[in-house]
Amino acid sequence: MKKIISVMLVLLLMSSLVIPATAGVDVNQTRSRIPVIRISGDGEPLYNDNGEKIMHFRGLLETDNSEEEDDNSELYGSIANVLLPFLVEGVVFDRWDNYYNNLQTEIGELFGDALLDNNGNPINGTGLSDSRIEYMEQKKYENPKASRGYYNIDDYWFNYDWRLDPLETADEFNDYVKTIKNTTGCDKVSIVATCLGTNIVTAYIAKYGLDDIHGITFDGGVAYGSEVLSETISGKFKVDGNAIKRVLIDCADYGLFDVGSFVMASIDLLVASGALDAVKGVTKEYIYYKVLEGVTSALALSTFFTWPNYWASVTAEDFDTAMNYVFGDEGSEKRTEYAGLIAKLENYDEVVRQNIPEIMQSIKDNGVNLGIMAKYGSQLIPVCESSDMISDQIASVYRASYGATTSTIYDTLSDEYIAQRESEGKGKYISPDKQIDASTCMFPENTWFYKGARHSNWTSYEMKIMYDVATADRQLTVDDFEWGQFIVYDKDTDTAYKMTEDNCHTEAWQADQEQDTPTTPFGKLFAFIKSVINWFIELFDVISSNNSTEQESGI
Repeated sequence: MKKIISVMLVLLLMSSLVIPATAGVDVNQTRSRIPVIRISGDGEPLYNDNGEKIMHFRGLLETDNSEEEDDNSELYGSIANVLLPFLVEGVVFDRWDNYYNNLQTEIGELFGDALLDNNGNPINGTGLSDSRIEYMEQKKYENPKASRGYYNIDDYWFNYDWRLDPLETADEFNDYVKTIKNTTGCDKVSIVATCLGTNIVTAYIAKYGLDDIHGITFDGGVAYGSEVLSETISGKFKVDGNAIKRVLIDCADYGLFDVGSFVMASIDLLVASGALDAVKGVTKEYIYYKVLEGVTSALALSTFFTWPNYWASVTAEDFDTAMNYVFGDEGSEKRTEYAGLIAKLENYDEVVRQNIPEIMQSIKDNGVNLGIMAKYGSQLIPVCESSDMISDQIASVYRASYGATTSTIYDTLSDEYIAQRESEGKGKYISPDKQIDASTCMFPENTWFYKGARHSNWTSYEMKIMYDVATADRQLTVDDFEWGQFIVYDKDTDTAYKMTEDNCHTEAWQADQEQDTPTTPFGKLFAFIKSVINWFIELFDVISSNNSTEQESGI
């Protein structure tokens, strides 16, 4: 039971930017005369002033059986504390304030010191560990090129508190850039940024310009927005049972966790029977719109949305609405309570978010090398209206590529659309799987599309492209690499290939809209009967497996 609850909690928490961890990469095949600074997402662990590691939602998947009973008691107690006022005061008496406050308190306790205060500042001295700070100080005064004659991507990592205001972190990043320049004696440095790191680099450019930079590459970037983060706090929250199944299939395929076939069959039965839709319908009609803003605010301020760097990934279209959902209208009590945090969020919006196209264009205009990598092949986390966009679980191709036209996971670009692009001489920008038109993104010649690797898995192939582009003595394009613009990654062999019509179908699932949402009575009945049969088969397997285990143990 705890495993199921933990998984569902993780999926809920993943309604924000999820697990953008870093993975080790080997790019030693590449050599450079330019020092490269690598900046990633939230992979760096944080600690409080007692040296204790603060909560990270990745830890919800780690189970310690010795503490199972205590963990369950705490978890069930939290659920009871949250649900009681909801059931009594909310539904019965139409009084919701206690529910909102209790929800924020209970969830906030799970996050503890990971939350920031009302001004967007750390509490209890949380941040990078002392050992990491010391290591950073040591490394930035080392010059590897002096001993081996070249730099590679592992030489300089900029670690930072990934929760904080990107414009504040940009000050630290600027100091780091200056130090690396002085240490190496190089006139310029290059930058390879992934995930939340793209927010920091974008803020850095807006604040300090590009005089010190030779090249910049973004991989799996969220600076242009992330739907799973943006839409969930701006009234576009949506749960899709079929999408949940696809996410769980992806997680099992990537080796993250596997909830088992019985749980999958149970979810399928809930969807096919219409029970999930019925609950959603009743909830939406009688409760949903009444509690949406209050619940959104409580969950936001007890989880990820005291963190300005996560706010930086809210889209320009959603920002004002999200602010109202989380903090209320102008003059509200929460607007006053969180005035310091709000000032940081609005400043970032004015300085960076509203100027993203101009900031990106300035990279090219200043002669700085630029490369952009968008990954896909996974189901976008299904808590937002746009969950059928092609993506790498966290960043949609449209956002990560700065504007590529894409199909959904259910279809491809239409034959008419492709024919029109071909008649315009832009057929080469259509991906072999017919899901992407790269010609509409900001920099078609400098944008790659990488299918088959999840958001938080930075493979050596994609890093080689990004590293080479950032450090080359000229601006490289998609034609300068053997893989071309559209690339397929085979995780089983850890190999990348040029995408073709034959190798492009890497998804661990098949998205079928007619099967997911049958419209005819016969289609609905068939899907229901099929799911019932499958559910009983899986139930029988579970019972048989338990009986076999008991017999083997002599019970």
